[in-house]
Amino acid sequence: MENEAADQNPPSSEMESLSVESQAEAGSSSSGPAATQMTSEERFRIVRSVGEECIQEDELLNLLTKKPQPICYDGFEPSGRMHIAQGVMKTISVNKMTSAGCKVKIWIADWFAQLNNKMDGDLKKIQTVGRYLIEIWKAVGMDLADNKVEFLWSSEEINSRAHEYWPLVMDIARRNKLPRIIRCSQIMGRSEQDELSAAQILYPCMQCADIFFLKADICQLGIDQRKVNVLAREYCDAIKRKNKPIILSHHMLPGLQQGQEKMSKSDPSSSVFMEDTEAEVNLKIKKAYCPPKIVEGNPCLEYIKYIILPWFNEFKVERSADNGGEKTFKSFDELVVDYESGDLHPADLKPALSKSLNKILQPVRDHFNKDANAKDLLKRVKGYRVTR
Repeated sequence: MENEAADQNPPSSEMESLSVESQAEAGSSSSGPAATQMTSEERFRIVRSVGEECIQEDELLNLLTKKPQPICYDGFEPSGRMHIAQGVMKTISVNKMTSAGCKVKIWIADWFAQLNNKMDGDLKKIQTVGRYLIEIWKAVGMDLADNKVEFLWSSEEINSRAHEYWPLVMDIARRNKLPRIIRCSQIMGRSEQDELSAAQILYPCMQCADIFFLKADICQLGIDQRKVNVLAREYCDAIKRKNKPIILSHHMLPGLQQGQEKMSKSDPSSSVFMEDTEAEVNLKIKKAYCPPKIVEGNPCLEYIKYIILPWFNEFKVERSADNGGEKTFKSFDELVVDYESGDLHPADLKPALSKSLNKILQPVRDHFNKDANAKDLLKRVKGYRVTR
């Protein structure tokens, strides 16, 4: 498969355990000079800040104390245009992980998207979407220097090391009853009540195997992937493996409309996409649910908490002197006080949010306007029909 990240060296064919013992190769300078000067506690604070939940914190601290360059894994189905959580939140998380000395393996799960009937199961379309995802991460500012981040295509890696991969999948499948696997169906955006295809029964066993195949010390995926990550820890108990993968689950941003628990690629109004124009971003935020004085379940405030503040370390609101004048918020708690009291109104918050989002997204727009390859990828991806 042709792709911009295909020059990454394939991992060693030797199957290693999830070891937290110090390794000679892990102590190389690739973990970065800043990370090597940090204490284990400082590294822990940075890595832990990525997740809404961590299973288990003591294991994470132990890992960071003993292993200079732990392997962190995240995976994506290439299934359509990239929304801001996948683009910006993921970039924030990856840059935090690498700054703390982790190596991040991003699993472009093309075969999984095919199993899950994305793009009508058309692998060529799925791989085009995968290349588009990589272009966005490069453009938005993911720190890809010094091979700290590795993009791996599931189809290529599994084919090249099939003798390691499929025995793992088979063993995981053999050790689990069908109801336990069906409980993992949430990872595919399905429910346990859905009529699943045989391929979708295979999927959780494969995703569980990915963790060991990639030698991941940390699984850094969304909270919606928790069940399969727990399955991997249970598998460690079954095979008496001491060092279990640590689960670091990040927060899931809600959709922009009232009552939307998550963003949807099939509903463009539910989220900001990474190559949306300035006008599109302004309109989406203008129409977004943002009740005055209410913080809970307010998607605009979630965007500020999880995207704007981590990116800029501040949130700047410009308004007339009559409406309170300009104000720069340095923390979310500070913002909440003003918002709940009514001192900060949605009519002032929304334009400030749009302005900040557009500032983050402008380099992505520039890249897709100026780079011929990126422009072609986007045109093709926009023409694809999103399928469930």
